[in-house]
Amino acid sequence: MRATQAVGRYGEELAAKYLIDAGFAILERNWRCELGEIDIVARDGDTLVVCEVKTRRGLNYGSPLESITFRKLTTLRGLAGRWLNQHALRPPQVRIDIVAVLLPHHGEPTVDHVRGVA
Repeated sequence: MRATQAVGRYGEELAAKYLIDAGFAILERNWRCELGEIDIVARDGDTLVVCEVKTRRGLNYGSPLESITFRKLTTLRGLAGRWLNQHALRPPQVRIDIVAVLLPHHGEPTVDHVRGVA
């Protein structure tokens, strides 16, 4: 496994733990179809939440949140629809969240959760 994949995997683990601690129920991780991948599918009460996790080791290239483009959000909307169709679910609400994980060289990792970005 390449170093960047290991960093991403660790970030996803931290994000999942953060969401569970916040009361979310994780339904699926790393779900894939021909459109792409959903990092985490969770339930927050009655709301289905599609979570994109972005992890960085530093801020040299901006924050992890800055890497989310309009194109990525459009893809996530399509992925959410595909996931719902495949699982035959019709939740009252669907939300797309971003979980940004920063792994500094010194100190503890930080997790920033932005709800309802699309």
